[in-house]
Amino acid sequence: MRDHANERTGANSGATRSNALARVGFVLSFPHEHFLCQALKRTQTLGTIRNVQAKLPGCWHAMAFVIGCAFMSGTAGYAAMFSEADRQAVLDYWESPERYQVNMAPDAQSNGRWQVRLTPEGSRWIWDFNRARGVGKVAPTADPLAGSPQVEWSKWISAKIAYDRYIAACDARAANEVHFKRPFPEQTMVPGPGSMPASLAAIMPEPQSFAEAVEPKQHTITFHDGKVHKFVDNPNMRANYAYYRFREGVMDAGTSMRKLDAGQLKELLDSAKISGFKKNVFQAVSLLEGGLDSVNTYDTGFVSVGFIQFASLSGGAGSLGQVLLTQKARDGEAFRKDFQRYGLDVKKDGRLVALDLESGVEAAGPEAARLIIKDKRLIAVFQKAGRHSVPHQVAQLLVADRMYYPADDEVIVTAGQRFQTFTVRDFVKSEAGMATLMDRKVNTGNLGPIGEVARTIMETYQLTSVEQLAQYEQELITKLVYRENYLGRSELSQPTPPPGC
Repeated sequence: MRDHANERTGANSGATRSNALARVGFVLSFPHEHFLCQALKRTQTLGTIRNVQAKLPGCWHAMAFVIGCAFMSGTAGYAAMFSEADRQAVLDYWESPERYQVNMAPDAQSNGRWQVRLTPEGSRWIWDFNRARGVGKVAPTADPLAGSPQVEWSKWISAKIAYDRYIAACDARAANEVHFKRPFPEQTMVPGPGSMPASLAAIMPEPQSFAEAVEPKQHTITFHDGKVHKFVDNPNMRANYAYYRFREGVMDAGTSMRKLDAGQLKELLDSAKISGFKKNVFQAVSLLEGGLDSVNTYDTGFVSVGFIQFASLSGGAGSLGQVLLTQKARDGEAFRKDFQRYGLDVKKDGRLVALDLESGVEAAGPEAARLIIKDKRLIAVFQKAGRHSVPHQVAQLLVADRMYYPADDEVIVTAGQRFQTFTVRDFVKSEAGMATLMDRKVNTGNLGPIGEVARTIMETYQLTSVEQLAQYEQELITKLVYRENYLGRSELSQPTPPPGC
């Protein structure tokens, strides 16, 4: 077995940081102001420039300009969040070889070192297919191929997926037999799907393979206080999952909210000033997601963290950036201990900031999100905070309340020639109804067709006021159920039956 840990440790030595210096050295050999400024922005450190100075004595005239660029970088270029001393401290912390180990996945002996997985390209094709046929976001638990207007399309896609998985399984079997020097079970032959239907080819390109043989690896991160976090990359998705994007991504649902000690949960909710009606809604919705220490870096959320999966999205900010901003504003010292000392921060506009733990280069926004996906040490930092830091846990609850609790959202309802604006709390009176809307908002970012559903109900029953609409909450919520049906749940208050029932 190759020693991946040794490979990584070697890459984390001073030699790797020298690569960053070499890039600057190459640029400095050309005394052109634009290139010099760009070099400085890449390295973001005067210490690096001083090291290059010793290597390139002939560039003294250019060095003065580089140092001048350093003082301008705060306004004209990227303003670094980490000082040179802080950056070095982070690199020194992670340089210890015991901090990070990479090995075969724990099920390699039983399931093989090489295993079959969905490809991100195939997953994206399914997502594009749904858009092409006019289907919006599909609930993660639903079959994205269900309801296809062309039965022929669905049959061909399913056959293609099955065939691709068969081919990938054969590849994995061959590689495993070579590695383990023992036979693995043969695969049952699966016929090919045949030619892509012409009507499907008219709206979609030929898909790449939906499956491949991959080598999942386990990443073990050990912090100085003995806390250990383990992740396996190449997560095993459903064969037709539409949101898988990153092979190097990981997932860990953490400790479910339902397993938290009742006293601990009450203390957290009290700290976030969440009680009564709202507390019951929060508890119901959070059970669908994960734990405060839940992490996910494999799907369209890019970096997702926490009990309702606060996501950075492709911009490297999103609701996750708001969680970090909230904690940093409320308790700067806790934020330093939870994030900054390990190489993570957040800008005032909510963009994530991450250090490349090999080179020390600082990234923000989309680049930071990709660094966190790539380097499992960084996502372990998030999980550690979610598991052990009360200030971070409270920040999650505060942002969830601010961004996803829908009671104060406005809904525009068109009735005839009139436009009426209602507030959700004016016509959704039950915990089950509010939980239904919060679940939808958490997962999709909005309340879906609530305005259209409200309009239809008002026209059907000739209603003229929001008070009358509230009497039909049960019918409205029934039509807005997304992932979970909260109607009838005994632990939640329920809508009153509509008039005449």
